[in-house]
Amino acid sequence: MQNPGLKNRGTTFKWRDDSQIDWPIIFIVLSLMAIGFVALYLAVQADSGASPLRALISQSFWWIFGWGIAIVLMHLDAQQLFRLAPITYAFGIFLLIFVLFAYNRALFDSNGGKSWLAFGGFTFQPSEVMKPALILMLSRVVYSHNQKYAEHVLTSDFILIGKMLLVTFPVIVLMLLQHDFGSMLVFVAIFAGIFLVSGILSRILVPIGATFAAIAGLAIFAVTTTIGRNFLANIGFQAYQFARVDDWLDPGSNDTTKSGYQLYQSIKAIGSGRIFGRGLSNISVYVPVRESDMIFSVIGEGLGFVGGFVLIMLYFLLIYSMIRRVFDTKSSFYAYVVSGVVLMLLFHVFENIGMSIDLVPLTGIPLPFISQGGSSLLANMIGIGLALSMQYHNFTSEFAKKETNFK
Repeated sequence: MQNPGLKNRGTTFKWRDDSQIDWPIIFIVLSLMAIGFVALYLAVQADSGASPLRALISQSFWWIFGWGIAIVLMHLDAQQLFRLAPITYAFGIFLLIFVLFAYNRALFDSNGGKSWLAFGGFTFQPSEVMKPALILMLSRVVYSHNQKYAEHVLTSDFILIGKMLLVTFPVIVLMLLQHDFGSMLVFVAIFAGIFLVSGILSRILVPIGATFAAIAGLAIFAVTTTIGRNFLANIGFQAYQFARVDDWLDPGSNDTTKSGYQLYQSIKAIGSGRIFGRGLSNISVYVPVRESDMIFSVIGEGLGFVGGFVLIMLYFLLIYSMIRRVFDTKSSFYAYVVSGVVLMLLFHVFENIGMSIDLVPLTGIPLPFISQGGSSLLANMIGIGLALSMQYHNFTSEFAKKETNFK
């Protein structure tokens, strides 16, 4: 990643040779799409006994829309994405504020979150589209800073950290106001991903790492002690969030007909699949909200350890492909963007599968490309579009031409 700039290619799309399309990433996402349709079909059919046709049609609509967005983004070069960043960020902030006043009351009553807008028969979660918006904005901030400060010193690096926090902090606050702790953690992961490739001096990472470790220690103290829980309750934490922590720390201790039921049933379903699964026609363990939050339990029950391993390997190949592109690109802006996408997807996968097997607390984070839900799928496909754009515009050691900086 020697020269961070690039030439201005204007605002028109130009079709290029097919060899410049990142086919491996496309094929992996198509494979995940196929698995997602099968898992959704089985989840709806097994748990409700109703026809899954409506759910499949709805998910198909979002897939078509998502692929369309990804193709459009693929044709935008880095300069166009750079200029788009503040617009998408401002729009995302507006939506996050708007949802605090216009959130869906029915969903708030069921899950305690002020995170959803409802339009007719559709629901939409603004925090999902804010994820790629924050990725673009943080990438713009880091790129602009590194253009201004060619040499990294302590002073300039702390200025950069301040700029990144200034962009991220409003999003974190709005997530807390929405009672959406899971999405807040995703934004922290995005921040971390771009921070790690920003070029900040390594000696700064140690005190920052110690700070995060201290924060993590305080968080553990807060959720496991009476004093800490009283403080969290006063700043907006809900009873169901504490119950999720209790279920994680001591699974099965709560009444399995209430807060711990979802986790208990997920573990039961995955465990019943054993090595090769019970078969796709033998899904029988009921898991609440299996089609979205707990979709991994369908794969674990129907296809067993082998099916879960194959799915995880597909995610590994997707992440690996993106990381290879990051190390190969000559455009630092693209490197920042795709690093943010990598951490967004990686955290989603780890959190969703982890909460399904009681490795981490329940947070309601969907499994990328598999879980039902248009908002999440749209955010993921925007991320794929950004990754495809990097390869499509040929900023690699093999194809890149001499680049010029942009503002």
